Amino acid sequence: MNSSISLNTWLDAARPRTLPAAAAPVLIATALAWRDGVFYFPAALACLLISLLMQIGANLSNDLFDHERGADTPNRLGPTRVTASGLISPQQMRLATTLVFGLAAVLGLYLFFLRGWVVLALGIAIVLAALAYTGGPFPYGYYGLGDVFVFLSFGLAAVCGTYFVQAGTLTLGAIYAAIPPGTLIINILVVNNTRDIETDRAAKKRTLAVWLGREAMQTEYLLCLLIAYLVPLGMWALRLTSAGVLLTLFSAPLAIAVYREFSSAEGRAFNLTLARSAQLALIFSLLFAAGLML
Repeated sequence: MNSSISLNTWLDAARPRTLPAAAAPVLIATALAWRDGVFYFPAALACLLISLLMQIGANLSNDLFDHERGADTPNRLGPTRVTASGLISPQQMRLATTLVFGLAAVLGLYLFFLRGWVVLALGIAIVLAALAYTGGPFPYGYYGLGDVFVFLSFGLAAVCGTYFVQAGTLTLGAIYAAIPPGTLIINILVVNNTRDIETDRAAKKRTLAVWLGREAMQTEYLLCLLIAYLVPLGMWALRLTSAGVLLTLFSAPLAIAVYREFSSAEGRAFNLTLARSAQLALIFSLLFAAGLML
């Protein structure tokens, strides 16, 4: 790759503000493994690094594929897309994406040797989902399916996968615990897609926001918040965990503030709301993890 490309340019491409979304489900699953007496640090660390690399790889590939499909125009309100702006060439971005996913695959080999073919199949599915969001013959992000795959990837796959590689099995608690990070991370996508309604419509990128409109996105955001906060209450009521998980309620004022901010945001103000939605996902997850370990 061209050595003249600055580190800041690559950081812009990696979009570090989205990385809390990658860390959040791993933290929850690891706390649950700790509580259940099956915590295994090498596997937990590998899952965290793989999750971060997968998020970076997805960001890089989206930057490339959206450019190739003409979705990134000068009218874009979001952060600078480095391929569309000419800061990084498509060839360089393709190589960088391959290197990042390749490194994640190398780390994944350790988990494969630890837990076998189930982990390999899950890893391949996650990589394909990351690439197919805006790439391939059926870029599902262009057909209103992004929200579903975000929940599957950042909720069920990330939490259940991280728990499984440590415990060698799955529990009902792990499945329930996968729901809150999945819904909170959907909200990051909801903000992103609401901001981009007009440019996505022009590029024929049919997200749920394009199909249903802003008001429906505000309803989806609120529903995802409600689900996230009700799950710990339900786990406690079902005696799947202690009352410690009610620590998540301490993040409720932030959730209310971010929802109000999202409801009134216009133009580039959505970018701050997107970052704050990612912060909420991380703070909620830290409180949830702490509650699970109590």
